Amino acid sequence: MKARFDYDVAVIGSGSAGFAVARTAASLGARTAIIEAAKQVAGLCILRGCMPSKALLSCSNRLHAIRTAGEFGIESVGGVPNLSRIIARKRRLIGEFAGYREKQIFDGDFDFIRGRPEFLDRHTVRLRNGRKISSRSFVICTGSRITRHSFEGLDDVRPMDSDTALNCRRLPKSLAVLGGGPVALELSQYFSRLGSRVTILQRSPHLLSKSDADLAECLRKSFEHEGIRVLTGVQLLRFEKRRRKIIHFKRSGRSQRLEMDEILNALGRTSNTEGLGLERIGVNLRGAAIRVDRTMRSSVTNIFAAGDVNGEHEVVHIAIQQAELAAINAVTGAHRKMDSRAVALAVFTEPQIATVGRSERDLERKQFLTAKYPFDNHGKSIIMGETSGFVKIIAEPKRGKILGAECIGPEASDLIHEMIAMIHMRATVFDVMAMPHYHPTLAEIWTYPAEEIAAQITKSRT
Repeated sequence: MKARFDYDVAVIGSGSAGFAVARTAASLGARTAIIEAAKQVAGLCILRGCMPSKALLSCSNRLHAIRTAGEFGIESVGGVPNLSRIIARKRRLIGEFAGYREKQIFDGDFDFIRGRPEFLDRHTVRLRNGRKISSRSFVICTGSRITRHSFEGLDDVRPMDSDTALNCRRLPKSLAVLGGGPVALELSQYFSRLGSRVTILQRSPHLLSKSDADLAECLRKSFEHEGIRVLTGVQLLRFEKRRRKIIHFKRSGRSQRLEMDEILNALGRTSNTEGLGLERIGVNLRGAAIRVDRTMRSSVTNIFAAGDVNGEHEVVHIAIQQAELAAINAVTGAHRKMDSRAVALAVFTEPQIATVGRSERDLERKQFLTAKYPFDNHGKSIIMGETSGFVKIIAEPKRGKILGAECIGPEASDLIHEMIAMIHMRATVFDVMAMPHYHPTLAEIWTYPAEEIAAQITKSRT
C-alpha cells in the first residue's frame, strides 16, 4: 500500500539549519528529503557568512599585529597586503569547508532534491519542473538574503554588499560603511587595517543598536583610535554618482554630504521567504520572517521554521539548535521548547564582543545586580598588550543566579563560554568564585565582577 506522503519530513534549504534538520530526522528513522534551489549547497555561514569573513579578518588582524609589534620589542618592516592572495586563501579554505559539507549532504541518509519549491497546500510543494512532493511535515530553512533598500540613487552608485565585499580584489582608498551591526563592523575593521580610510554611518544613537550602550561606546573608542570614523544618529537621504560616490544625509538636524571612493551597504538581511507561497497556506509572517513558537512550529502546525528565516536570531549555532528541536518535534509530534536562557552573540572585531543571556537593556524594568571589571587592570591582558574593554556579569539580587554576561576585549568569543556554561547550569556568582581559575589567564577576570556582586548580596543579608 502506497504511503500517504512521499516523506515524513521535507526540509527546504541545505544550509547549516537544513542539514541539521535532515541529519536529525533521518537518525530518528524518518523518511527525509532536502529540497534545495541554489546551485551551491552548504548555506550562508560556509559560503558567504561566518567562515569567509573570519578568514579575511584573520589576514587583516595578522597584518595589524605585524605593524604594532614594536610595542613588544620586535622591529617589523610593516607588511604589505596582497588582496589577490588574501582572497585566494579565503576561497581555498571555503572550498574545503563547502566540499566537506557537500559530501555530508550527498552521502546522508536522506534524499537530496534540486528545485525551487512552492506550497500548493500544507502537505505539498511543487517544483518549477512541475514535480510535486508531499510530506507529513515541512521544515523551512531558507535562511536570509541581503535587504533591498529604496534610497534614491543607491542602485546608481552600485555599492558593495556583504557578498561582493568578501571577494573585493581592489582596496578602495576611502570607504563608507552603511550600518553598525556585526557584519558592518567586522568588514569596516578589515578594510581599515588593510589601508582604506573608513567611515561608518549608523542610524541608531550607538553601534550595535540592540546591545548595551557601554559595549558600543568602548568599541567606538577603539575604532576611532585606529582611525575609523564613526558617525551615529545618521539619517540617509540619497546617493549620487559623479567622479566619486556621494552620500547625502542628515545628522543633528544638519544636512551633510560625504564623498567616498566606495560604499559598502551593510544595512542588514531579510528572511528569505519570497516565492514559497506561504500566504496561500496560512503561514503567519512578521514582515518576511516566519512566526514560530518556542517549539519552532509556525501557525500551520505541520510546518516548522529554523534559522534566519524565522527572524529570531541570525546566529548559526542557534539555527542548529532550532533545527534539531524542529526535527525532533516534527518526527515525534512532541512539543519540546527552545531554551533561550543562554543565547549568545559574538562580534569578531578587535576588541571582540561577546554576550550571553539577558542584558541590562533587557532587564531595565526588573531588579538585578551588575558589576564590571576592566582588562586594563588585569595581569594577563596587560602582558598581552590587549587592555581595551571589560567584562560584566548581570545577576538576580537574592541568590546571585547569573542572568547575563558581556565581554568586550581579547578573545571575548572564547571567554564568554564560561558564562554560557554558568547560565546553562543555572549557576550563581558564588559558583564562579568557588570554581578554580588558572593564573595567569584571561578567564580568571570573571572572578572579579562575581566577587563584587557576591559581596553586595552578602552585605544585604546581614
